[in-house]
This record gives sequence, structure tokens and C-alpha cells, in this order.
Amino acid sequence: MRHRAEPPPAEAGPPVRFAFDGRALAARQGQSIAGALWDHGILAWRTTRGGGRPRGAFCGMGVCFDCLVTINGTPGQRACLVRVSEGDVVTSQEGHGRDELAI
Repeated sequence: MRHRAEPPPAEAGPPVRFAFDGRALAARQGQSIAGALWDHGILAWRTTRGGGRPRGAFCGMGVCFDCLVTINGTPGQRACLVRVSEGDVVTSQEGHGRDELAI
């Protein structure tokens, strides 16, 4: 089960390694995926379904759903709420990421 993000502890351990769109990245332990992406200068990781407009974190607290990513094959995960885990494979997402929900 994924855990909601919390600020990293003052003395974090070794970096957590994960992949984003095929690129190897590192994060601080306890850091949200959104925070880790920001640390690497990545500000947008989703495009809107209708117009393909870029989106990233907007509210930062899980209300707006602009920061959706696919994590380990599961679409629709809010990057601002999910802590990065060792070995995670995170990919950009187009729209809501689930064709069966298309209207």
C-alpha cells in the first residue's frame, strides 16, 4: 500500500533510486514523487486529455488531480501524495491515464 507523502526527516538516509520516463533519478527518503521531480527541474509530467496541455503539481495537497502519474503500471496516482519508493517506475500520463474512463 502506498503512503501519503510527508516531509523528509531532518537526517534522511541514502537516496532512493527511481525512474521517470526511462531516466534514472534519485530522491530523498520520504519525499513525494512531485517533490523529487521538482528537485530535478521537472515541472510538468501530465498532459490534458482534451488539448494536450502540460500539467504538474498545482495544489500540492491532492485536491486538484493535476499531478497524475503512472506508478509501477498503475495510472492516476497523485504525485504530490505518494512517497517515492526504491525502484519505482514513474511515467508521464496523458489525460486521466485510463481509456475505460473516457467519456
